Amino acid sequence: MKKEALYYKKTGNNSVKCLLCPHNCILKEGQTGFCDVRKNIDGKLYSLNYGDITSIALDPIEKKPFYHFYPASVILSVGSYGCNIRCPFCQNSSISDMKNGIPYYNTIAPEQFVDTAIEKGSFGIAYTYNEPIIFYEFVLETAKIAKSRGLKNVLVSNGQINPEPLKELIPYIDAVNVDLKSMSAKFYKDYIFGDIETTKNTIKILYENNIHIEVTFLVITNKNDTKEEMEELSRFIASISKNIPLHISRYFPCNKCNEPPTEKEVLFRNWDIARKYLNFVYVGNILKSKMEATYCPSCGESIIEREGYFINNRLNGDECPYCGEKIMGEYNVQ
Repeated sequence: MKKEALYYKKTGNNSVKCLLCPHNCILKEGQTGFCDVRKNIDGKLYSLNYGDITSIALDPIEKKPFYHFYPASVILSVGSYGCNIRCPFCQNSSISDMKNGIPYYNTIAPEQFVDTAIEKGSFGIAYTYNEPIIFYEFVLETAKIAKSRGLKNVLVSNGQINPEPLKELIPYIDAVNVDLKSMSAKFYKDYIFGDIETTKNTIKILYENNIHIEVTFLVITNKNDTKEEMEELSRFIASISKNIPLHISRYFPCNKCNEPPTEKEVLFRNWDIARKYLNFVYVGNILKSKMEATYCPSCGESIIEREGYFINNRLNGDECPYCGEKIMGEYNVQ
């Protein structure tokens, strides 16, 4: 569905400049931005995917992944199509990459979607599957309505958004899982066509505005799997807060990336490295792993255990039941 976009300016001769993300696309009439969903039509910028839903599901919050935000709860998740980076390893390329055409979708209004979340018994809405930043107008309007009706709003994002639109969105967002793809500017620029400083700045802005943050790092064989990269990434997150949870995720060949699956030993090593700097570190995509449990940073006891989506939460409210240490996060659904 077409809707005039927010965050652009006219640059003369019927051209416009999109100001939503770091690409800052300058578009002549009829041109579409890097994201494939923001287009100059008659000298105005339009969002082409407003309300267009390709994916919807009632998911465990742990699937996003969030381990410190209402664990063992389910959340209504929604996605559209398009993206503002190009990851060769994308698991959702059928909806993120428009080279194969626009996928099947249904169109829904923000009010209807909030009604659906409430009817399904969800405690909130997760904007995910494709990049929610380029779904900006729908996310902003839906999040405002959801917030007014007592629901939580969650983003799963690559963090590629300019500061001004991010700050407008923040009052309506409760939690964000940011995909930090690498600590290499070259990786971002040449491999996925993004900007590392923008994602790092997004994490900082979110933390400064008291948004619940968790970070995901997909370890890709031969691309970002060195111990030096893990050290740098861990130090960066710790420089903001050592309480930000880090999810180290195992890679499997996908889409256009055919590197071998991440060796388990690399993940185990990265877990050990990250735990030198951060209080809460997890390894995903490995079954029955002690590295999916939450450990108290004070006494070291296991306080939340996970096996798949089965959760054994021993917390006393938000405190360790063994030593009383307050554990970062939000744990009680209202």
